[in-house]
This record gives sequence, C-alpha cells and structure tokens, in this order.
Amino acid sequence: MDYLKAFVVGGIICVIGQILMDKTKLTPAHVLVLFVTSGVILTAIGIYEPIVNFGGAGATVPLPGFGYSLGKGVIEAVKEEGLLGAFTGGIKATAGGVAAATFFGYIMAVIFDPKTK
Repeated sequence: MDYLKAFVVGGIICVIGQILMDKTKLTPAHVLVLFVTSGVILTAIGIYEPIVNFGGAGATVPLPGFGYSLGKGVIEAVKEEGLLGAFTGGIKATAGGVAAATFFGYIMAVIFDPKTK
C-alpha cells in the first residue's frame, strides 16, 4: 500500500507540473523554482508534513520535497540556534543531496560525451 500511496502523490505532483507547462507559458525552469518555493512555503505553514506522512517518497523525492527539506531544516535549526539557524539550517539539511547531485553529475559529464541538437 505504501508504494501505491507514493505513486499517487508523486504522480499528482508530476501532473500539476505538466499542466503548468502545457497550459501556461511557464518554462521547466519556472516550474522548478515554483515547486521548490511551494515546498518551502507549504512546510512553513504546516501543510506539506501531512502529505509527506501519507505519500512518503512520493512527496519527498520530487522538487517540492527538496523545498520541504530546506524548510524543515530551517525550522529545526531556528529552534536550536536562534536566528543564525535561519541562514544555516537549510544548507545543513540538504548538503548531502546537493553534494551527491554535484558528484554524480560530474561523473556523468566525464563518462559521456554530450551532443548538441
């Protein structure tokens, strides 16, 4: 049942992104920024946490999940460190994912030869 919940939640997020790109003049870059920002905002007002609890990886793996990680990291750091946590919490919470994306992106760039269209 967890797989079905993750599939449904992740699918709904992807459908929203596809509708935004098809029905508006938003580019994929705009949708990326919109999704990450909405993840932070929904986390700050307490709406995204129940979605994560229900959908699991279906809610944390897509782009709003990155915003959720940023927002949750900031909230926790502010509780522990005060105002300084607002500047460091998001970076600490997402450092592993950013480092992995940078590392594997570099490896793929070294292994494969990109071709222009």
